[in-house]
Amino acid sequence: MFTGIVAAVGKITKVTPAGSDGDAGVRVTVDAGALDLRDVALGDSIALNGACMTVVDKGAREFSVDISRESLNRTAGLDQVAEVNLEKALTLAERLGGHLVSGHVDGIGHVHRFAELGESWQLEIDAPQELGKYLAYKGSVVVNGVSLTVNRVDDIKADAGRPAVCRFAINLIPHTIAVTTLKHLHAGAKVNLEIDLIARYVERMLSLSSTAAA
Repeated sequence: MFTGIVAAVGKITKVTPAGSDGDAGVRVTVDAGALDLRDVALGDSIALNGACMTVVDKGAREFSVDISRESLNRTAGLDQVAEVNLEKALTLAERLGGHLVSGHVDGIGHVHRFAELGESWQLEIDAPQELGKYLAYKGSVVVNGVSLTVNRVDDIKADAGRPAVCRFAINLIPHTIAVTTLKHLHAGAKVNLEIDLIARYVERMLSLSSTAAA
């Protein structure tokens, strides 16, 4: 489990194919930046841009993870040299500063708009339509590993060959911009999305209730 509070910005420095097969995954080496690795052991979990990965090799200032082709197909930004948001797995001794995050990416969103707005920045993201029912005003969502609060939700109908999407807006304060990779976003950029864990369970319970009633 994680909180969605980014502990450090690291950088993917090396991406090595695990094989010549097109279905092979990759081994990714990450410069941990300011993330303290002294208490990290092989087999521990670290979230990279919101995706939970297992440490398979570790040095003083870097670590490596193996990412399967399935994970690569369902995430964005983990197969290239770039900065990534990092968070170690939550312990029971830590504060839950964000919200409960599993580190399992539910879908890939596309940035519709990212612009400075007064003292903050407004981020608008188009999420897959199937995730729309989990997004609510003042609810929580994880974008590239960052726990954020939804400020607006609009369901956009399909038009001119474009699929229907759920467009949601977020206001980012200067601190979030300064300590995460979200500063690098731009219109068209892909982002990893994880919906609220509690919303997922509520939806499941409601669907079972509806089935039983029928």
